[in-house]
Amino acid sequence: MLVAIIIIPTYKNLVGSTQPDYSKEIKDLDSIVAYLKVREKSNVPEPGHAITLSRFNPNTATAEELTKLGFSEKTAQRLENYRNKGGKFTIKSDLLKLYGMDTLLYKNIYPYIDLPEVKPEFKKDTYPITTTKQNSIIEKFDLNLADSAQLIGIYGIGSKLSARIIAYRNSLGGFIKMAQLYEVYGLDSATIKQVANKAYISENFQPRLLSINSATEKELARHPYIRYKLAKVITTYRFQHGNFSSLDELRNIELMNEQDIEKVKPYLTLNP
Repeated sequence: MLVAIIIIPTYKNLVGSTQPDYSKEIKDLDSIVAYLKVREKSNVPEPGHAITLSRFNPNTATAEELTKLGFSEKTAQRLENYRNKGGKFTIKSDLLKLYGMDTLLYKNIYPYIDLPEVKPEFKKDTYPITTTKQNSIIEKFDLNLADSAQLIGIYGIGSKLSARIIAYRNSLGGFIKMAQLYEVYGLDSATIKQVANKAYISENFQPRLLSINSATEKELARHPYIRYKLAKVITTYRFQHGNFSSLDELRNIELMNEQDIEKVKPYLTLNP
């Protein structure tokens, strides 16, 4: 009896003071929250979303067709916005460049993308043409004759970049190769590829020449490949040694290395 009197109150105190254990419920809630965050970031469709895989072209597919393929509404809208701004998908892997594109979805739809796996190769110095629905031929334009309207028509080039391209072309005396576009401030490689797809440099193009024997220091300095310091050295050398008899004499100028000489030679002449 004495034992019962002691044990029963003690048991009641222990049970009454024990707090409920919600650790399992908290763990389950944390898992749900983590799942929702991942799903929101990846822009994948809601669970239960009906997916129907079929052949499609991302350049023409509607938002409705894309969602049926498994695209989220946000990603489908981004794809349409990209196309509306002039963007184009050339090969299958271009889809991965789309912001929010889920890699698992890409793997699932890969066999159904109606695009080549690699870009077709064009022969050097050939310029492909495209036709409109009216069968009118649209040819690539000459980069050295292009105006701002033609340049702005290229995806990635606005009014500022078109003005920079034209200004740099004028200061050079004309482009003799596409790689010179990398010297224009603000032009990235992707945009330069767009220019190369829509423009060309004529094989018989002759740049505007600058006379190394008669040009003033100021005139020489205006050329992007010479500038002020080198212009001063050239005119000083000319004063000390007389006119240049050959452009190879530029090798006598310490400030110029072989690469500098080869870059500027196409724009120089010995004639007045």
